[in-house]
Amino acid sequence: MIFTLDFSVNQENNTINIKRAFAADIATVWEAWTNPTLLDQWWAPKPYKTQTKTMDFRAGGCWLYAMLSPEGAAHWCKAEYKAVDPLKSYSALDAFCDEEGNVNLEFPRSFWTNKFITEEASTMVEIQIKYDSLEDLEKIIQLGFKEGFTMALGNLDELLANIE
Repeated sequence: MIFTLDFSVNQENNTINIKRAFAADIATVWEAWTNPTLLDQWWAPKPYKTQTKTMDFRAGGCWLYAMLSPEGAAHWCKAEYKAVDPLKSYSALDAFCDEEGNVNLEFPRSFWTNKFITEEASTMVEIQIKYDSLEDLEKIIQLGFKEGFTMALGNLDELLANIE
């Protein structure tokens, strides 16, 4: 089954809105988004790889990870979890950072809210990503966010097909 990506940008609210269904039950999809072993298998667009340094998935916790280029260059990021409602939703403040988690202020931070909804034979994930300004939003789009994230979601499809 092939699911289409609903990707829209709202410049008035400085948000990216994404809807994407996955051919798996909600518990499996939730696990793929919240378990670092599974996240490392799909989060980065190919040929990049994700490598988790630490993850504490709870409100007040943090995920510190690197996206590794094929040449081995590490691009560090972290997500600071703000709220977690198991199997329903979570929110996190995301940032580019260094290996120790110190935020790189040259890049915009983004506030992610991810919702997980059971549908007939699939799970819908609805994502809203909020930026402080239109300039921040446009910078992320120019960095190729849509293309990279679309590739990563395709990786998630492959992973889910192999773990069900």
